[in-house]
Amino acid sequence: MGLIIISNREPYAPKRGEDGELRWVPSIGGLTAALDPALQHAGGTWIAWGEELPEISEVDLPQDAPRYRLKRLRLSEAEVRDFYYGFSNRALWPMSHYFIGRTKYQTATWRAYVNVNRRFAKAAVESYREGDLIWVHDYQLALVPRMIREALPHARIGFFWHIPWPSAEVFRTLPWDRELLDGLLGADLIGMHTQDYVRYFQIACERVLGAETEGDTVRWQDHISRMVARPIGIEVETFEELATSPEVEEEADRIRRTLQTQILLGVDRLDYTKGIPERLEAFDAFLDRHPEARGRVTLLQIAVPSRERVESYRQLRAQVEGLVGRINGKHTRDGWSPVQYIYRGVSREELVAHYRAADVMLVTPLRDGLNLVAKEFAASSRDGVLILSRFAGAADEMPEALQVNPYNVDGLAGTLLEALQMPLDEKKARLQRLRERLKQSDLHAWAEGFIQELAAT
Repeated sequence: MGLIIISNREPYAPKRGEDGELRWVPSIGGLTAALDPALQHAGGTWIAWGEELPEISEVDLPQDAPRYRLKRLRLSEAEVRDFYYGFSNRALWPMSHYFIGRTKYQTATWRAYVNVNRRFAKAAVESYREGDLIWVHDYQLALVPRMIREALPHARIGFFWHIPWPSAEVFRTLPWDRELLDGLLGADLIGMHTQDYVRYFQIACERVLGAETEGDTVRWQDHISRMVARPIGIEVETFEELATSPEVEEEADRIRRTLQTQILLGVDRLDYTKGIPERLEAFDAFLDRHPEARGRVTLLQIAVPSRERVESYRQLRAQVEGLVGRINGKHTRDGWSPVQYIYRGVSREELVAHYRAADVMLVTPLRDGLNLVAKEFAASSRDGVLILSRFAGAADEMPEALQVNPYNVDGLAGTLLEALQMPLDEKKARLQRLRERLKQSDLHAWAEGFIQELAAT
């Protein structure tokens, strides 16, 4: 029995060294870390969009000891524009995160979405061997399960939706709500991060399709799909080991020596769902309310560039940078600037050093499917406090965090003071309980558990 993984993003990216030699480097992210070992163990195929060097259609991976094949689909510029930046990220992404005002529901981009999904499904059918398990990932490829099912009626197909599933009222604003649900219900096993998302999905199936739901199942067109809530984990031991390595500890000490204040840390993709402007406004309100904190507390915000071709993301960058400038202009004194703003990607080592240096971690999205940053901080921190939005999927798993409503600027400002003044023994006790829970459902357990459930369908 082999395994076929289908995702928009590929697990390895081609990079040329200074000597000109082409190397395939693992992509950073939970999906690669979880599924690459599983696919190496089972053998099979990973199908993804070949964004860089698209002329290379297939490669055996890992490069030095191949265990599976990567099939890379070449998308035209028009397909990238309409399928990825258009329908996936201007329709499904904002709709799923409750930003209806930002959606662009356009027939042309929907058609591109259908066509690209069909290409992914065709590649899977061509790669399939009797007995293989097929696991499709995320909102960019929601139609693929049904398309595969039509060609392979007896295949075992799984799907995981990695972003929030919205309430039925919000989902039904999508003009192609029936088509999307029908596409997903081609799968035997559908995974989401929380039980709320599962319940919202079943309600949508009832209201939009008239499908039958019972327990954890949906019956549609004589096929039963089972729903499971399976929050993705992280590599807990990897983060713990990295956090205590001499290199990371040294970098964390350097960060603390440079700032010489208590450190509030934010680490986010620059995305309108992450609540960065609201976080900055709350810090501004905190400094207004507690002038004694000036010169003693610094907000260090790392913003990783994201989807810069989309206008709303460029507008967000200008808004965030304007807020940083206003707050610094208002509160700076005696060589201290309240906000340190870093706009670039960071390596895992640098990221963990910042986790290690921080006194308080701010994970305050307006809506998030899960949020792995919260989990990474809990695994890496020595004695920090996690402030977590109640609208992050991870909130259900992390009751020891100080949970907040990111829309309540004054409430968030008050929680900052609580976090900064929390006694050391309480901070360590909260972190210990968080870590114990993270270890019970780490990244590899998530992947192996889903694959076992799919095999048993």
